Amino acid sequence: MLNKNYGYLIALALMLAAPFVGYPVFLMKLLCFGLFACAFNLLIGFTGLLSFGHAAFFGSAGYVAGYMLRDKGWPFELAVLAGVGASALIGLVMGAVAIRRQGIYFSMITLALAQMVYFGALRAPFTGGEDGLQGVPRGKLLATVDLGNDLVMYYVVLAIVLAGFALIVRTVHSPFGQVLKAIKENEPRAISLGFDVDKYKLLAFVLSAALAGLAGATKTVVLGFETLTDVYWAMSGLVILMTLVGGMGTLVGPVIGAFIIIALENKLGDVGNFLAQQTGVEWFASIGESVGMVTGLIFIACVLLFRKGIVGEIGAALAAAGRSKKSA
Repeated sequence: MLNKNYGYLIALALMLAAPFVGYPVFLMKLLCFGLFACAFNLLIGFTGLLSFGHAAFFGSAGYVAGYMLRDKGWPFELAVLAGVGASALIGLVMGAVAIRRQGIYFSMITLALAQMVYFGALRAPFTGGEDGLQGVPRGKLLATVDLGNDLVMYYVVLAIVLAGFALIVRTVHSPFGQVLKAIKENEPRAISLGFDVDKYKLLAFVLSAALAGLAGATKTVVLGFETLTDVYWAMSGLVILMTLVGGMGTLVGPVIGAFIIIALENKLGDVGNFLAQQTGVEWFASIGESVGMVTGLIFIACVLLFRKGIVGEIGAALAAAGRSKKSA
């Protein structure tokens, strides 16, 4: 536990210093997707429910928050809370329907319902359709702090993400979280012990949806727009990839996975251009157009070689090393 606390302190120090080294808007985007992946991991990694519909929560919260800020003039805090409330409500409806089934049937129901949300976003008058919701202002925090400053906005986003992460950690280590783990490991036994499994699943689903909505609403405010990309089924696939790459069922694994995948999507073209300049091979310059292929190869490598993800494999290796020391 002490080593983990030291790790968290080092990570916090790095995040506090990051905007003075990197581009704040890109860093905020990384943080938002890190929270999104953690929210999804709460459902799959600790409850054992594979949802193909988390894009619905992520994108719908962004639309609601953006609309409230731009068209209704709501303050930043209320707009974000409205987005979180919308995603939690959608999660309640979707969860109430989906938890009646298990396995692949559960996943397919979430995908079907999420596609309904996608078509709703496409047709709704306030979303902007294919053009998206543009020109979303950042507003002011508590009606005093101007969020138009990237540095100020970064620390606000960091506080939001840390609060969301702390809630997930607290949930996982609470009695409620222990029941979720029991459901994942052996659902019939959890039922035999007298737990209302469906109620726990639904609560976990709604909490995961609300946290995903918090990430989506915050991202919309940061970037100033919301598009159909965030509610499309491919976004649900992307968050699954982030979680698997980082380490499903670990606390920090999804954050690492999100950072890697989003960094690849945004910086792969720059890396390809650099390699093309250094080697003289023009083919490298086209790598940036093949992000899907690269992330697909990473996914295959993780499934074949790193079944527990990056953080999971590191943790397993450290545990094995500790056991060998004790035996020696």
